[in-house]
Amino acid sequence: MPFVRIDALRADAEQLDALGRAVHDALRETIGIPPDDLFQVLTGHDGSNSTLRHGGYLGADRDDGVVYIAITMRSGRSPAQKQAMYRRIAELAHARAAVEPRNVFVTVTENASPDWSFGHGLAQYADSPEATARS
Repeated sequence: MPFVRIDALRADAEQLDALGRAVHDALRETIGIPPDDLFQVLTGHDGSNSTLRHGGYLGADRDDGVVYIAITMRSGRSPAQKQAMYRRIAELAHARAAVEPRNVFVTVTENASPDWSFGHGLAQYADSPEATARS
């Protein structure tokens, strides 16, 4: 946990993999997720059958190199931790996947522990008899 979705225009498998590794490493470094906490959906859009739209909102002069990164995670990180996370994602996306930092668009959605099921039909983070029995 977190669950990450990365959408990139005209990205091949190699660039998507590099973006996934960059985001995972940034999350490990800045908010302390475990190494095996890897839940990602990586999608490349071809620009014809599927595409991404972007604008220059808030002074970021984006182009077709835009990458959208949506992170869903439990609440509790400070604004400073999130800012460090955004910065590190942009740095690693640039270094590993040649994505210009201005093109890295990140959004975070937070939720609570009972909002997660990692399999077996259980809410492993919730205080429930099933979760207690598995601990």
